[in-house]
Amino acid sequence: MSVFHINVCDLKKAIPQIKAGDEVYLSGTVYTARDAAHKKIRSLIESGEETPFPLDGACIYYAGPTPERPGSIIGSCGPTTSSRMDVHTPLLMDNGLLAMIGKGPRSKEVIESIIKHSGIYFCAIGGAGALCAKSVRKYDVIAFPELGCESVKRLEIQDFPVICGIDCKGKSVFEERNQ
Repeated sequence: MSVFHINVCDLKKAIPQIKAGDEVYLSGTVYTARDAAHKKIRSLIESGEETPFPLDGACIYYAGPTPERPGSIIGSCGPTTSSRMDVHTPLLMDNGLLAMIGKGPRSKEVIESIIKHSGIYFCAIGGAGALCAKSVRKYDVIAFPELGCESVKRLEIQDFPVICGIDCKGKSVFEERNQ
């Protein structure tokens, strides 16, 4: 297995070298979006309206960060189960989404979309929200504040630890585990 240190803006050119199971430390801008935000973003796409952030080359982190504690930039910031977003993911990838961060396996349709768009799926450490939060340097709510912790946030991260769960060829750490 290899280890990569990559800025999100350089992901597109780095993705072909990253294989399922590789360690990656991501830096740069990612956007949080969970179930409710995905429904709203899907609705915007389907009605031809602008999304809250540019999807082209974007990385979405399936997380609902909690409010910051005194002296902290952000509260707990761990991943949520990615499969809940699977119904929306192919449409977002058709509109430019490049990478996702979450936990757990993905559907066949999402894997096919990852292959089709040369995308990637990263897994963050479930149950380690405090550890994940240590990599967040800045965050802003940018859309749907009425959704509370599920609002869309722009996170600036540095050396955020993830594992490549599904690479651009569709190879998955979840399949390997079951073989």
